[in-house]
Amino acid sequence: MVDTWCSKRDTEENNSCRSRIYPIISFLRYIKSRVKIDIVVPELPCKTSRTYIPHAFTGKELQEFFLACDTITGIRTPEQRARKVTVPVFFRLLYSSGIRTTEARSIRVEDVDLNDGVLNIRYSKGYGQHFIVLHDSMLEIMRNFDTVIGQTHPNRTYFFPARKDKYHTRSWVQLNFRKLWDKKNTAYATAYELRHHYATANINRWTGEGMGFHSKFLYLSKSMGHSVLESTKYYYSLTPGLSDILKDKTNDSFNEIIPDIY
Repeated sequence: MVDTWCSKRDTEENNSCRSRIYPIISFLRYIKSRVKIDIVVPELPCKTSRTYIPHAFTGKELQEFFLACDTITGIRTPEQRARKVTVPVFFRLLYSSGIRTTEARSIRVEDVDLNDGVLNIRYSKGYGQHFIVLHDSMLEIMRNFDTVIGQTHPNRTYFFPARKDKYHTRSWVQLNFRKLWDKKNTAYATAYELRHHYATANINRWTGEGMGFHSKFLYLSKSMGHSVLESTKYYYSLTPGLSDILKDKTNDSFNEIIPDIY
């Protein structure tokens, strides 16, 4: 049973397989170390370096995308009417908060505080609970959505309800993003990359903060649900335009240290 579960699936990369089976491997090692079992613990797949670089959204691309979200047509069925009001709010929440797509899909009504603008993310990646504070403009959008959707789903369980009081599937997010993104944009991007954009856009704004950078970096890490700062540092390495910012901020002092000899 263990060997079957820990075998790498055809749909998995090494890193995803490693993440899936790591809790089982750790549990087996723990039990075996206390002489409770006598089995061969499967080996973890080697961790491989990531080669994919997330798309760096431009202001124009985002403007076109959200315009497409706001101009959805088709309101004949209840599902179409719900989609028309849900999609613009759902993707704006991803954009403005850095929330994971899974967290946004499955967040419950009871975990959305529309008075203070705080989201209680009970179950995240690795089951780590954390809180997200909404921007005032996003809070207003969420309040309006709650009022509208509450007329057709008065006793819903999930803030973004799907059929039969369920939450939307992963494919719902992918299909809606792809359809609306491709209307005006040609570059490849995914909905999850709005999370990357949230992190990098914040980091880019902190140039010149000095020691304040460290505290803001910590707040960003906790808000995004990272258990360790190393996870947030991954976004820092991918920050678009960071090299240009460093050049702009340090070029004068660099030239003073190493003068132009030509």
